Amino acid sequence: MLKKIALLSCLIAFSKIDIDACTGISLKTENNNNIQARTIEWSKNKINSQIIIEPRGKEYQSPMPNRTLGKKWKGKYGFVGASVEHESLIGEGVNEKGLNAGVFFFLNYGELAPFNEKKVKNSLNDMDLVKWMLTSFSTVEEVKEAIKKIDVVPIIIENGQPSPTGHWRVSDAKGGNIVIEIINGGELKIYDNKVGVLTNSPGFDWQLTNLNNYVNLNLNGNKPEMLGQQKIFPMGAGSGMLGLPGDVTLPSRFVRAAFYANNTPKMVGNEEGITQAFHILNNFDIPIGMTYADKNEIPKEITSATQWTTAINLNEKLFYYKTMYNQDIRLIDLKKIDFGKVQSQVLTMDKSTIQPVDEILIK
Repeated sequence: MLKKIALLSCLIAFSKIDIDACTGISLKTENNNNIQARTIEWSKNKINSQIIIEPRGKEYQSPMPNRTLGKKWKGKYGFVGASVEHESLIGEGVNEKGLNAGVFFFLNYGELAPFNEKKVKNSLNDMDLVKWMLTSFSTVEEVKEAIKKIDVVPIIIENGQPSPTGHWRVSDAKGGNIVIEIINGGELKIYDNKVGVLTNSPGFDWQLTNLNNYVNLNLNGNKPEMLGQQKIFPMGAGSGMLGLPGDVTLPSRFVRAAFYANNTPKMVGNEEGITQAFHILNNFDIPIGMTYADKNEIPKEITSATQWTTAINLNEKLFYYKTMYNQDIRLIDLKKIDFGKVQSQVLTMDKSTIQPVDEILIK
């Protein structure tokens, strides 16, 4: 109990660190491999992410805002994930059955139900939601049914107000893909993610409606036209994409990600799909300083607001990632982990904060 209460204090300490931008995409290869990829951004400071390995059969209990303990469960599945600021908060992960879950910041729109001490045994704090899904379920359908039966509550209350929360992307190896949002003080919304994209605020339904503003976008170049007696013509490739927003705002990234992810050629297998996912998400990197009017405020310890990018093959159980310090792609193969025997592990994402460079020696 004391250990859990101490953990709650840690959560309170880092809850003020908000993830101000994330971009997630879904791809499918010709051999039906489902790939989920995403970025995570925070421009204020290093979010101290680590690689988390958790075994099958581990017992968990969710800390509550009144410093008691809420829902208790035993993990049916082991998982690999990337944490945010503390090893207990999983930002993105995949379990041994190929279920993927991740949290995306949802400022000003997410609003959880207030904590009710009478429901404490069935209450789960929002920072534990990804971990609960990864350790408990193998399919999206299982998650959809189970989440209706629990109370997701804010763990942090400051000055009587709960801290901002997230919304969640959940997908599985069968191709299931949903977005979970909790709004208006506990109203649960579950959307089928037919466009395969998620960013942040506003809500997912608003983002889908906003796509209608870009119905003119296409991959075909425009044809020459006569404007009065003046002939006008495209000045190069990509004229059908004029109007595609290129800024880093949340709605603009959603539109851009939807257009890129849904117009890429279908890759044959895993290597091509993973490579394509990273190439697409390169377009969403936010260089450090882009969100600072006062350049004297730019933090020194980070080299990019995009602190890491992951791509996960749900069918082959392959977890790839790269970071702001090292753009080399690294891989964890879940099939090579015995989740019945492996111990809980916390691994550093980077051995060094300096980008490795391979020098080409000329003889």
